[in-house]
Amino acid sequence: MSPLPLPVRVAAGLVASAVEQARDLPRLVVELPVTAVSQALQASMRVQQKVTELAIKGDQALGALRPVEERPGWATFDDEDEVVSPNGAVTELRPQAEPPAEPAAEPVTEPATEPVGPSALPGYEELTIPQLRGRLRHLSADDLRALLEWEIAHENRAPFVTMLSNRITTVTEG
Repeated sequence: MSPLPLPVRVAAGLVASAVEQARDLPRLVVELPVTAVSQALQASMRVQQKVTELAIKGDQALGALRPVEERPGWATFDDEDEVVSPNGAVTELRPQAEPPAEPAAEPVTEPATEPVGPSALPGYEELTIPQLRGRLRHLSADDLRALLEWEIAHENRAPFVTMLSNRITTVTEG
């Protein structure tokens, strides 16, 4: 018996596929809301990731333009003490006595110290989580492992350890 022509076989396959999908329709209708919500959440998470990446880049760009104050201006204190009576009422304000001035000492030159922290990422110990996240993409797996070892040996901050471990997994699994 000779095989049927290709267009007839394709048409039969198309009909069989349509019948299979028609049988699956009740299951797909039930799964549709879950699928739609899942896809909406995925899209939302992608948008959040992009916004976070842009914020990190903005922090880096603005950080170069605007240095961070060592001590914020709002963290100043008056030179007066309140005297509080036993009933809790403020009875008077009196100025604090100023400490006696110390004689001026000669400046002491300290020997040059090597920077503290891992060599894979200079300044690592001062980085915040968002700053670190922005710099991890440029490091190799070996550099990431060195950072993780340093973090565990010194600070052992859970968010940093988790982020470094996750990044190592991502880089090694490709």
